[in-house]
Amino acid sequence: MTQNTERGKEIGKGNQGGMRLRSCDRLQEALLQCHRRMPEGPARRSGCRHLNKALAECMVGEACPEEYEAVRSLCASGGTSLKRKQCEEANFSLSLCLSRHQRDYFDQQP
Repeated sequence: MTQNTERGKEIGKGNQGGMRLRSCDRLQEALLQCHRRMPEGPARRSGCRHLNKALAECMVGEACPEEYEAVRSLCASGGTSLKRKQCEEANFSLSLCLSRHQRDYFDQQP
């Protein structure tokens, strides 16, 4: 089942059987190109690291935008004990959101 949302992203089964997030397609293609250009090993890990991180952040941000933004804003610096507690709660909420997407994905598999 595919779900369309207000920001034009598509969540559901995509071309490769995974979650498709249109806004992350360019990063995914750049990472694939990086992997094609660089031989496997430490050089590839180092050379493609920034693209891997950017794609991961894009996908998490698209799948769980509110929770992702809460983590980014509340966990950016140490702050007070209250802010650290809020950061911990935001991380937990993000984990739950990602778990729901993972569960939904596996529930759709034959």
